[in-house]
Amino acid sequence: SGLLFSLCGLNCGLCPMNLNQYCPGCGGGEGNQSCSIAKCSLQHGKVEYCFQCENYPCVKYDNIDEFDSFITHQHQKQDIEKFKKLGISLYTAEQQRKKVLLNHLLNTYNDGRKKTIFCVAVNLLELEDLENIINELDKNTLNLSLKEKAAYAASLFKKISANKNII
Repeated sequence: SGLLFSLCGLNCGLCPMNLNQYCPGCGGGEGNQSCSIAKCSLQHGKVEYCFQCENYPCVKYDNIDEFDSFITHQHQKQDIEKFKKLGISLYTAEQQRKKVLLNHLLNTYNDGRKKTIFCVAVNLLELEDLENIINELDKNTLNLSLKEKAAYAASLFKKISANKNII
């Protein structure tokens, strides 16, 4: 699906569930009945994003970042604030660029065991840091085997996340 950012603030375009086509999505305009937030939006004038609702932030957002360990949930409130600040076109452009970088990582540096780490990294790191790492990878891995490329990529992501206190 083309959805990059969900109603409740998830970066869908960068999520392994979405990439594997396991995600039912928010249900578009109809509201996926398994999602209480999608149902809620239907009762509040079909808002496109929760932060547009007069009741936001509501009780559904209390402790939402602790609610789920799944990757796209970890910065939900932070991502909503960034989306509000940048506006839809800038935020979407950043997500689209991140999706291009994620696809590049998956196509060039994935030995079949790195999808999760790449999705996590692209979700949690700033665009500039990602661009720098990928430039370094592209420059320094030309003569390496796929297994070596994957190990090198993973080591760069582990190093930057340690420096930035990202788990």
